[in-house]
Amino acid sequence: MKEEDEAVEWSGSWVSQRLGVELVGDDGLKELLGLALRRNPKRAHLLVSHVLGKHVPQKPSVVYGHGYQLGLRVRELLGREEAGRAVVLGYAETATGLGHSVADGLALAPYLHSTRRPVDGVGRAGGFEESHSHATSHLLLPEDPKLLAGEGPLVLVDDEFSTGNTVLNTIRDLHARHPRGRYVIVALVDMRSAEDLGRLDGFAREIDARIDLVAHAGGTVRLPEGVLGKGQALVAAHEAGAAGPAPRGPGAAHVLRVDLDWPAHIPDGGRHGFTPAHRAELEAALPAMAQRLAEALGGLGGARPRTAGAAASPEKDRSPRVLVLGFEELMYAPLRLALELERSGAALEVRYSTTTRSPVLAVDDPGYAIRTRLVFPAHDEPADGPGERYAYNVADGGFDAVVAVVDSAADTAALHAPDGLLAQLAAHIPHVVLAVVPSYLPAPEREPMLPEPLRGPEFSSYAPDEVGWLLQDLSDVELEAPTEEREEAIQSGGAHYAESLPVEYQPSDAYQELFHAALETSAARIARAVGAVTDTVLAELPQRHRPGTPPHERRPVLVSLARAGTPVGVLMRRWARHRHGLDLPHYAVSIVRGRGIDANALRWLAAHHDPADVVFVDGWTGKGAITRELAAALSEFDGFVPEIAVLADPGGCVRTYGTREDFLIPSACLNSTVSGLISRTVLRTDLVGPHDFHGAKYYRELAAADVSGHFLDTVEARFDEVTDAVDADVKELLSADRAPTWAGWAAVERISEEYGIHDVNLVKPGVGETTRVLLRRVPWKILAKRGAGADLDHVRMLAEQRGVPVEEADDLPYSCVGLIHPRFTRGATGADGKAVAAQ
Repeated sequence: MKEEDEAVEWSGSWVSQRLGVELVGDDGLKELLGLALRRNPKRAHLLVSHVLGKHVPQKPSVVYGHGYQLGLRVRELLGREEAGRAVVLGYAETATGLGHSVADGLALAPYLHSTRRPVDGVGRAGGFEESHSHATSHLLLPEDPKLLAGEGPLVLVDDEFSTGNTVLNTIRDLHARHPRGRYVIVALVDMRSAEDLGRLDGFAREIDARIDLVAHAGGTVRLPEGVLGKGQALVAAHEAGAAGPAPRGPGAAHVLRVDLDWPAHIPDGGRHGFTPAHRAELEAALPAMAQRLAEALGGLGGARPRTAGAAASPEKDRSPRVLVLGFEELMYAPLRLALELERSGAALEVRYSTTTRSPVLAVDDPGYAIRTRLVFPAHDEPADGPGERYAYNVADGGFDAVVAVVDSAADTAALHAPDGLLAQLAAHIPHVVLAVVPSYLPAPEREPMLPEPLRGPEFSSYAPDEVGWLLQDLSDVELEAPTEEREEAIQSGGAHYAESLPVEYQPSDAYQELFHAALETSAARIARAVGAVTDTVLAELPQRHRPGTPPHERRPVLVSLARAGTPVGVLMRRWARHRHGLDLPHYAVSIVRGRGIDANALRWLAAHHDPADVVFVDGWTGKGAITRELAAALSEFDGFVPEIAVLADPGGCVRTYGTREDFLIPSACLNSTVSGLISRTVLRTDLVGPHDFHGAKYYRELAAADVSGHFLDTVEARFDEVTDAVDADVKELLSADRAPTWAGWAAVERISEEYGIHDVNLVKPGVGETTRVLLRRVPWKILAKRGAGADLDHVRMLAEQRGVPVEEADDLPYSCVGLIHPRFTRGATGADGKAVAAQ
């Protein structure tokens, strides 16, 4: 290659003349880009950047300067405050260094780049596909999963913005996990076609976010009909007769290894995240590392070692022309080393580029962007298997020395093999220096200490000894959404029910009067069931223990499933104290259908109690979904017994219960105001990290309507009068066959098919579950057992308020069944919010 040829002929003219490909756009576009042909069946042409430092060796100051200037523009666009909340995301492998340079210009933002290298022990925070690439799958592997969970702007950096597919795939994936209001797309060139120009605005409207685009230049590529086939034929013809660059022959220089003394705590790049603090530490360490390279290069030519940053010495004391060659995704570290060498004057001329996975045709013509190609085997044991790797425009580039910079994961036998990268470099360049940067691996996570349980009155209106909540307090977070919006999102698959909360139902005066009347009527029946289930648990607990466990240590640890189980757990604790003088520990934990039980809560329990003592408590069973969820979740934890003790088991789903009658438990009539003013639990990844308890809210503002204590006291007041009945019930229960029949599940499946619902999750059997449907979901209709009587008074009142039909039925195994609207959209309710019949 000759410099004067490059100055007079555009490096895309060869492709343009043969295939009719045109590059049109802003002035200076052709100074940024050339053209080459891909060896790729998905796309014929390759835009080859002159300033990216990937395929074309370029001055480090030019490469870094272009990225840094883009970062300054983004910082100006966002303003200092928003820039301080931003995160920069670059794309592997081509734009990892560009993205990092943009982050440096932005100055205030952490940086992460996607990777095609999975790393043991580091969980995925996302991923996406780059459809036109030779290697399509990208992983996001931040050391801190919260890096991508914030609400500040996300800055996405790629070398070119063409169809927009890659960027939109990324935003779509991340926005579904962690929605945010603003995105900025950064590229060296904006090369969208006329057809693609409107997609970005449409997509922004679709996700209700602002999306800005920042680029150095814009234009488009005009492709003639059939260009892909013609390009493939042209590649095949040239490769059939092509010869690689001639090596220097025997006597190639040996490889000199230089110890950079790279600080081990500084990441080698942004694969797992790179913070502004990391950047400051790297800036301080770079001069000394560049000095080591300068000494090695000076020694190769007999020049005197000089201090990095010193004034340029006479030309005879410097290596004439040096290439710093990075390695695939490892672009930033070699770029900064090359930049420091350039600034120090350690060589007359410094160029920078990197090796690549990308297969491209090489044609030694001044009108073609890829003049020479070195081919060598992959040397980092890639997860997708062995394959060819390439270094372009390195052979015959006129370099006197090359500094190959790889990470330690790539410093393998394959790198040093006779056909490896180092041998290929040594065959074409007089002097080869190897510098190895330690591959940064996130430290193995130490499980942090979990907090102590939350207790009243700081969290809940219960007394502190009544229950300890193994939850985190999300009271200050806006989590409520209108019932209709939640239902539509849940049924469409757009959200899980545990990711938001329904607006708390505020009962009317008439409904509150009904609650109090129902409580007075049913208090003795509830007390009897509380006594029966508690004494059954106490009688059977010794069977859980290892032989030799002292009797005084055999006391159950009540763990209620928040929140319906919590009032029952408190009542069971009160019964044990009232009747037996036992002070039982009681905690509340979260379990979420489809997501499992709170693993951190179990870890806390196992650290503080014998898991064999733990008795899980719930209010009632419907069809047994939570029973099955608990059994599945506990299969991964040793020692816990995967059973639930419930007050009422109308579904026949458990073996420990107070009764199998389906009757009104007044705590089911209300939400937080009968459950210590605590919301249903919440599990959302942006709020609940891997070492956090699930969340919930404490509705302090509802204190005036709170009847939690009144409910407990009213039932406890009936304990003495039901003692004899409890003794008889327990004797009968302990001798009976209490194996689950799962009759409720069978009934639900039958109802689901009979009513054309075809989804058991939309069928909620029993008084308690039906009440929840009316309070929290969009009900379709209520099935009521004929003659059910006063137990359903509150159900009928709620159904009338919401305009929901109540159908009498004769063959129900429950007092009632609530059916959620099976084809819900917001059009399925009228303007008054009442349900209308599904057609």
